[in-house]
Amino acid sequence: MRLCTVCALGEEHPGVVLDDEGVCSLCKLDHAGDLLRNFTYTNAVYEEFTRSGPNPNGDYDCLFMYSGGKDSTYMLDKFVNEHGKRVLSYTFDVPFESVHAAQNIRLARERIPATFVLDSDDDSIKRMMREVFNRPTPKKPGKYLDEKLPCVSCRTFFVLRAVLYAFRHRIPYIALCADPQQILTMESDAREVVRGFYRTFGVHLTDELFKGELEQVLFAEDDEIPKIVFPFIAMRYEYDPDRIVAELKAKGLYDSSPLETHCTLFPLLNYYSFKNWGCMFYKLNASSHQRSVARNKDFDRSTFSIKFPRAANIVDIEERMKRVVLEIAERTGDPQEHERELVDIFRQLDATEEGARFVAQSFLGMRTVAADLGIRL
Repeated sequence: MRLCTVCALGEEHPGVVLDDEGVCSLCKLDHAGDLLRNFTYTNAVYEEFTRSGPNPNGDYDCLFMYSGGKDSTYMLDKFVNEHGKRVLSYTFDVPFESVHAAQNIRLARERIPATFVLDSDDDSIKRMMREVFNRPTPKKPGKYLDEKLPCVSCRTFFVLRAVLYAFRHRIPYIALCADPQQILTMESDAREVVRGFYRTFGVHLTDELFKGELEQVLFAEDDEIPKIVFPFIAMRYEYDPDRIVAELKAKGLYDSSPLETHCTLFPLLNYYSFKNWGCMFYKLNASSHQRSVARNKDFDRSTFSIKFPRAANIVDIEERMKRVVLEIAERTGDPQEHERELVDIFRQLDATEEGARFVAQSFLGMRTVAADLGIRL
C-alpha cells in the first residue's frame, strides 16, 4: 500500500486520494473548501455566544458538556471562575467511561462551584454501538472520518441527548470542548446534527433510541433550537495540550494523562479502524502532526488532544499496533508479549510507565468489553 510522502496516510484511507507524486489530498488541501465553510459558521456562532447577554428564559446561559477529559475540565474552570456565564455542567454517563475520567469528574465537582447534572441511557447507547460495530464491512473508498464512525456516533449520541436537554429547559447554547482540529469537521447547527444521525441510522432506529423526541427539534422554530459552541475556537492558534494538563494538575483538577482518560472502547475503536481501513484510530491525528512538522521544522505544538512526539516512527508504531490488536481479536499470539509490545508503543507516544500499562491492560481486555456489548470480533 502506498503512503503519502508528506504525512504517511495510506492510499486506502477513507476520503483520501494520492496523486502521481504520492501526495495525499489532505496535504494538497483538497478538502479546504468544505472545512472553511464549516469553520466560518462555527466561528460566527462562537462570536454570537460571547456577545450574548443573560438567558431571559431560564437560570442558565449555556449547557456545558463535561466529560472529565483535560479539554472540558480546563474550559469548565474558565467558564465558571473567569467568565460571567451561568453554566449548567452536563455529563452523559457513558457506560464505557474510563475510571480515570470518572476520577477527574469527582475532582471537578469538589473544586468547581457549578451546577452538575448527570444523564444516562446505557441500553440505547449500547444498542447503537452494536449496530455500528456489527455492520458489514463498509464499501470503499469511503468518506472522510469513516474510520472513526464508532467514536463519532457515540459522541453524536450524547450531543443529541444534550440538545434535547437544552431544548426542554430553554438553554440557548451548548458548549462542546472539541480540540481545534476536531472543530473543523464538527457541526454547530443542532438541526443538522439531528439530520445527520437520521441519515446514518435510519428513522426506525433513531426514533427507537430517542423515543421520537428528535422530531421536535427538526420542526421547531430556529430561535427555539440551542446552538452548539466550540470554546477552543478562540484559542486555535495557541492550543497546547501539554500546557493545559500542567495548569490543571497545578490546580488539582486532573490526575491522569490524555491516553488514560479515553473510554474503555479505545481498543475496539482501533480494532474497527484496522479491520475496515487498515489504519490506527489516531492516524489522522498523527498525520496532521507529521504534515505540520514537514511544513515547519521548528513546529513544536499539537492542535489535537493527543500530541505525537517528533521522534516517533508513526508507520512502525501503526504496523506493530495493528498486528497486536488483530491477534488479540483473533485470540492468537502470546498475551504477555502483547502487553510488552503495547507498553513499548505507548511509551514511545510519551505515556508514563503507569499510563502505558493502564492502556495496555485495556487492550488485553478488548474481547471482554466486546462480549459485554454484543460486538462480534
